[in-house]
Amino acid sequence: MKYTSYWHDTAEPFADAEAGPVEGHYDVAVIGAGFTGLSAARKLARGGASVAVLEAHHVGAGGSGRNGGHLNNGIAHGLAEAKAHLGAERAHALYRAYDRSIDMIEETVAEERIACDFRRSGKLKFASKPSHVAGLRANFELINREVDADTRWLERDELHAEIGSDAFHGAMLYGKSAMMHMGRYVAGLARAAHRHGARIWEDAPVTGRQSASGGWALTTPRGTLRAERVIAATGAYSGEVRGAPLGHFRRRMIPVGSFIVATRPLSDGEIAATLPGNRTCVTSMNIGNYFRLSPDNRLIFGGRARFSTVSDQRSDAKSGAILRASMARLFPHLAEVEIDYCWGGLVDMTKDRFPRAGEADGMIYGMGYSGHGAQMSTLVGQALADMAMGVPTPTRSPGWTGQPFPPIAGVRGSCRWSDSGSG
Repeated sequence: MKYTSYWHDTAEPFADAEAGPVEGHYDVAVIGAGFTGLSAARKLARGGASVAVLEAHHVGAGGSGRNGGHLNNGIAHGLAEAKAHLGAERAHALYRAYDRSIDMIEETVAEERIACDFRRSGKLKFASKPSHVAGLRANFELINREVDADTRWLERDELHAEIGSDAFHGAMLYGKSAMMHMGRYVAGLARAAHRHGARIWEDAPVTGRQSASGGWALTTPRGTLRAERVIAATGAYSGEVRGAPLGHFRRRMIPVGSFIVATRPLSDGEIAATLPGNRTCVTSMNIGNYFRLSPDNRLIFGGRARFSTVSDQRSDAKSGAILRASMARLFPHLAEVEIDYCWGGLVDMTKDRFPRAGEADGMIYGMGYSGHGAQMSTLVGQALADMAMGVPTPTRSPGWTGQPFPPIAGVRGSCRWSDSGSG
């Protein structure tokens, strides 16, 4: 078993990182080389801006390369709950922003010719208990009526064509949802940004920020650069480097561990007995599971597993054992299947589980995706690029901008993880 992300291990890594010192003067500096930061860098560079990207580890090292591989539309909440919190207009705009971001990913993949196995698979949200059916169906009816006609309700007897498990009691199908190979996409996004002119430094954590000549000086162990504007796109990893100038964001998010295993490639018979529908799947439990098939036919099975913000080999192994047991309960025929990969990552959870974007503490930021970052981050990154250049744009969705983002009492946001998986 490898204690590393399947997405990292099966993708060609980005090979064009800057070898020399961090230096120069730029229109915009982006902190973080994940989906959000690279999407912003690509758009800025295509528009003629000079762009520097500073990444503490390697491209996609954080949440962008450590997730379950889903591009699910919809929102983390029931639509009625979102309307009560945000108002109908904002709730509808937020829902449609997820749709638009998946469209943007599809457009980016086509424009930049990124081979990442993007596919409109559809998503199933399963009712895990009989008592969950009424609420899930009511949410479906509201969504279908108000914001998304490309949804459908499946009764229990219709699930056999989708999943080889008798554990569920109905499901909502979201037709717009998709999946892709996350490692290949993030590396391809980095290559695209670099090809358009962005300079990308890996192993360059930002350890200091000072005002300088109307802009900012960003200090790293490899040198200092200056930029007129700074974009913070660090998500749950904002608290990783002690002394880094990201404390404002670290205090406003709760880092939550999410853990994932990937089996050996399944046979055709095993696939037919497990996920014949080949969609992304989530369960309705508060602490539930999510799963899908990989491009090479592994079952990728994830969940919270344990309340831990530590990801190293020892911690991931404990979580992997819990996930294996959960997988066996849903799919008894896979109880003894070999697990080839086991990894963990952090989710940047806001108090209300709604994403945030805007300007604060002298920086433009987009984060707080609360488990839905893979699908939303491309749109947010492009919107942050527009904000950096002062360009009015329809991508500034009223569903996720302008919301209060207060600190959370008692949250310090520290985390510990091992990129190598060696512990």
